[in-house]
Amino acid sequence: MLEFVFAQETATGGGGLTTIIFLGLMVVVFYFFIIRPQRNRQKTQQELSASLEVGHEIRTIGGIQGRILQIEDDSIVIQVEEGKLRIARRAVGTRMDVNGDEV
Repeated sequence: MLEFVFAQETATGGGGLTTIIFLGLMVVVFYFFIIRPQRNRQKTQQELSASLEVGHEIRTIGGIQGRILQIEDDSIVIQVEEGKLRIARRAVGTRMDVNGDEV
């Protein structure tokens, strides 16, 4: 009985190559479903942040809407209904047009 188990283990060899191929496929899937889309989102966010100008209507990632009053290196001052807020530049989620639609 013990000899049968050892013979069966050696007959199913080649598992090393299969494991390497499987790991390679997992890396490819990980790249296309996680890394690549994240890079595209970062690029889009950087382009949005660079295109902001005083007077633009924006919506933050937290849902606050306002008009840009002042732009500094890493922060923005926006006018909201009853006051002003200073937010981080990276907190801008979308730019709005005059109708309140996303640009």
